[in-house]
Amino acid sequence: MSCSNKQSISAQELAAASGMQRRLHGGDNVQSDHVLAAQNTFSEMKKRYTALSDDHLDLLFREPRTQYAWQDKEVSEDLLRTLYDLTKMTSTSVNSCPGRFVFLRSEESKERLRPTLTGNNVEKIMGAPVVTIIAHDNAFYERLDQLAPYADLKPMFVDKPAYCEATAFRNGTLQGAQLMMAARALGLDCGPMSGFNNQLVDEEFFAGTTVVSNFLCCLGYGDPSRIFQRLPRLEFNEACEFL
Repeated sequence: MSCSNKQSISAQELAAASGMQRRLHGGDNVQSDHVLAAQNTFSEMKKRYTALSDDHLDLLFREPRTQYAWQDKEVSEDLLRTLYDLTKMTSTSVNSCPGRFVFLRSEESKERLRPTLTGNNVEKIMGAPVVTIIAHDNAFYERLDQLAPYADLKPMFVDKPAYCEATAFRNGTLQGAQLMMAARALGLDCGPMSGFNNQLVDEEFFAGTTVVSNFLCCLGYGDPSRIFQRLPRLEFNEACEFL
């Protein structure tokens, strides 16, 4: 494609974008040595990078299956902490990090979830070593002083509930997807599901807070004897287009 068709960006647009990025990272007080260190770390990482092997691509994308039953193998607290440390690096709008994750490991905690489940999801949930409630905090902006300390971004969100809910849902979902990818990279299997009553989950686990549930994801080591053949997927020309 000819570069002559590329849409130009005005000087004003470029200046506005650059100014916002700079303000997020310190404005006039940006520490050039900190910026250079971050740039060098990224550049060195890219130099070390090689494309993932087919085996790794199979692990992360081609061959993972939604799990319906689980092996009797523990998922340790240390592994879940490592999982979160990978998940938290997800890119989110203004570093808002609205995702909240509740790891249900005990039988008692899973029993609290049981009345919220629909259909045949009870077996999947109760047999999983860990059930994660992927949720998001609609008042995420209250943590922006910590997460974006160089710019006063709260006014963007205060008294704008619909905007906050859309932002939290979108970015919390991104974090939930990253959690699944990180879990697979750590050798875990996933069983995401939406067959439950969100309102009941929120009343049971998040009453009196601004946190709301999005979806559930079982984590553990799947039982391969309980999976089926893969269902079809849309081909490129059925789901994508070039403009």
